[in-house]
Amino acid sequence: MNNFAILLGRAGLALIFILSGVSKIAGYAGTQQYMEAMGVPGALLPLVILVELGGGLAILGGFATRWAALALAGFTVVAAVLFHANLGDQGQFINFMKNIAIAGGFLALAAQGAGSFSIDGWLQARRARA
Repeated sequence: MNNFAILLGRAGLALIFILSGVSKIAGYAGTQQYMEAMGVPGALLPLVILVELGGGLAILGGFATRWAALALAGFTVVAAVLFHANLGDQGQFINFMKNIAIAGGFLALAAQGAGSFSIDGWLQARRARA
């Protein structure tokens, strides 16, 4: 049950980042303009896409999970501060708190690890047999 729950949790956390990375590729120019309007250099967009898409896929597959989870936790907190810091706006407050909750999920995943249903689990079992 524990490994299955971790798998579902990884999928839930990963999905939002995978879809977000893909949508940033599809709407590259608009995303770049939005970033610049928020005071973030648009030149960072390729790095943002790499973190979201690459990190999301790593979490989904359970590969280098602890490191990917820590990176995405940090990324999510930074995104909350940069893009949702107007806490007087209820919508921004909700998005800020959503990001903090997601970061918390990533920190729990970093502490727990990916579980058996993962590339990390497969590699660990393989090393144990060797």
